[in-house]
Amino acid sequence: MNCFVTGATGFIGANLVHELIARGHRVKALVRKGADTRALGKVDCEFAQGDVLDRAALENGLRGCDWCFHVAASYHLWLRDYAPMYAANVEGTRTVLEIAAKAGCSRIVYTSTVGCIGLPKEVNGKVTPTDEATPVSGAQMSNHYKKSKWEAEVVARELAAKGLPIVIVNPSAPIGPRDVKPTPTGQVIVDFLNRKMPAYLDTGLNWVHVRDVAIGHILAAERGRVGERYILGNMDGNWTMKESLEELAKITGLPAPKFQVPYAVALTAAYFDEAISKISGKPPKAPLAGVRMAKYKMFFNPSKAVKELGIPQTPPRQAFVDAIEWFRANGYVK
Repeated sequence: MNCFVTGATGFIGANLVHELIARGHRVKALVRKGADTRALGKVDCEFAQGDVLDRAALENGLRGCDWCFHVAASYHLWLRDYAPMYAANVEGTRTVLEIAAKAGCSRIVYTSTVGCIGLPKEVNGKVTPTDEATPVSGAQMSNHYKKSKWEAEVVARELAAKGLPIVIVNPSAPIGPRDVKPTPTGQVIVDFLNRKMPAYLDTGLNWVHVRDVAIGHILAAERGRVGERYILGNMDGNWTMKESLEELAKITGLPAPKFQVPYAVALTAAYFDEAISKISGKPPKAPLAGVRMAKYKMFFNPSKAVKELGIPQTPPRQAFVDAIEWFRANGYVK
């Protein structure tokens, strides 16, 4: 297939490009001028310069493509001005999906986030993972990133209802190789390796190997039902932060932090941190949005993607091992 990928220089996007090429597909990657392409390496793909709001670049790039993967997103937990993020995430999504359909793509895969899935509830200390059917509304979107992605997913669902061949995927917390930036999940591992994590919050994530997420995108194009959304996660990946750090300790031999920061303390510190950022213009070390999200254990049930798509289920421990090896090999560990 001829494939068009937005966000190709990002963590998920770069791994998706590598997986597509490995399966014999041809890839045209949308890349912004001056973008960091290290995650792509020397992969054999064609580059189309532009961004998700550049209609001419999208029309030219999508011409002749069979599949479109819209992975690009503006991901920030703190900005002085959030307007550009909404423009990229919401209007950019509408623009890419509409032009992809006009170009004749038989499948359009839109990358959303589990942040748009209903939050799990904790009863008597037990958390029940939620799935794609869990009710959620825009009111539950607790920060601008989640809200913009929620609005973008609404656009995708509306366009799918009008007949556009759109399938939505919602990755959980991917880790693994090619995390150049690194992402917030990757930063947890980098900080652990560099002994910069003296304490932790009582939160939880659904860890998934980024390779499985990339393959899940391809499977969504091959087998996904139009208008449906699929959580790209791991059935065994729901770990508390304490469990995650203990696993990292077993793998590396480094000690896991033992002090758990009370949520109220972290929240107060985040308010002060953001107040300083408004004056300095520099991003806070602990964004309020991140602390608020950490209040919940983000446990999810990806059984729909396992049953309908056949997404691989690489053990989370192996995902940690692969991420650690990549960070060490690429100079992230001092």
